[in-house]
Amino acid sequence: MSLKTVSFNRNLPLDDSWDVIVAGGGPAGCTAAAAAAREGARTLLLEASGCLGGMGTAGLVPAWCPFTDGEKIIYRGLAQTVFDRSRNQVAHVSESRLDWVAIDPEGLKQIYDDLMGETGVTVLFHSVLSAVSATDGTVDTLFVANKSGLSAYRAKIYVDATGDADLTAYAGSPCHKGDPADGTLQPATHCFTLANIDSYQYRFGRQLFHLNPTSPIKAMVADQRYPLIVDSHTCNNQPGPDCVGFNAGHVYDLDATDPVALSNAMVTGRRAAQQYRDALAEYMPEIFGNAFLVNTGALMGVRETRRIVGEYDLTDDDYMARRDFPDEICRNAYFIDVHAKLDDRAAQEAEDPSCSKQSHFYKPGESHGIPYRCLIPKALQNVLVAGRPIASERRVNGSVRVMPVCLCTGEAAGLAAAMAVADELQDVREVETERLRQRLREHGAWLP
Repeated sequence: MSLKTVSFNRNLPLDDSWDVIVAGGGPAGCTAAAAAAREGARTLLLEASGCLGGMGTAGLVPAWCPFTDGEKIIYRGLAQTVFDRSRNQVAHVSESRLDWVAIDPEGLKQIYDDLMGETGVTVLFHSVLSAVSATDGTVDTLFVANKSGLSAYRAKIYVDATGDADLTAYAGSPCHKGDPADGTLQPATHCFTLANIDSYQYRFGRQLFHLNPTSPIKAMVADQRYPLIVDSHTCNNQPGPDCVGFNAGHVYDLDATDPVALSNAMVTGRRAAQQYRDALAEYMPEIFGNAFLVNTGALMGVRETRRIVGEYDLTDDDYMARRDFPDEICRNAYFIDVHAKLDDRAAQEAEDPSCSKQSHFYKPGESHGIPYRCLIPKALQNVLVAGRPIASERRVNGSVRVMPVCLCTGEAAGLAAAMAVADELQDVREVETERLRQRLREHGAWLP
């Protein structure tokens, strides 16, 4: 089928009153906007959905990835502020628990709203970044679609926190996508919540988890009446009384930058969630016999799309060496967590239920640095990137893609953007990284 084109030429309203514009209101975008506004920069946050928080809120991810290196919290600053406030909302979780802490998604929405209000960020919801104008490596204008139609927005510095590096890609800067060998992308997961479960049996009875030998998940996968339960990936947690949030199963062969594929995946994900409810009620009636499907994610849980080509691409060797960097803006200790293709996963599970071939774990107290250069797109001067698509090789991206890291890279990007504005810098490479690191420390970051 040939691709038809149509020209579009009309005058659009332009808002050029901003110092910093952040595209994307997930964890990285929220801390980027808060950090920039905290420094006095006039900051606009553009969010495509109706709430902030991304996967922790609209995506229904049921728990935070670990905030510690096994000994202490290492994701600090604004990351710890968000985490501590979120942890205070789940009274059933021990105050001493710092890893895999349950998330109350409605409460977390309000935490991000409050953070934007406290720091003076202006937020536009239901505002989709649709196009970017850039000349000679400098982004000039963002084009945004919302209830006003198409509008143009302009700032001195931009932060791409879209998760898919949309701003960077639209501006023409190169990106990687998927496995360098064949383009394979990690499968996605459509999270969901079941209510009216038996909390006592859930907490003290048989836990549904793919590493638990008494779990019926493998029988559910084999049951042909539930064809959308395709593998044993089943992570779950309790966000509140008598409900369980699930990060379960996979949607394979999805390129989430393809709108048709993403739309079809959302339908598949909702159908899979219903099959999980029915299968759980059958196989674990003592816990889920009376459960009902109360919510599915408004966002697909996407693990991988674009990764920017940066001034420095974090490597697998960096991760394995626990490498330090003179310009590091945060530390990371999360394990390498690459979700395999369906055929590969099936073979791995048959040999090793933990799928350890796709993982690598640090010892307690170990971590590596993430350099500021990983936030800088190779071909752009006034753009920083935060969150999942920072510059990294694919395998290590399986570690740095998670929410605690996104919160930290977001704060660093937002602070650097504000510093560039204050110093009237035309290129974010000119930000003094030692001063950036010192300012991050002053705001609580852990940079040993």
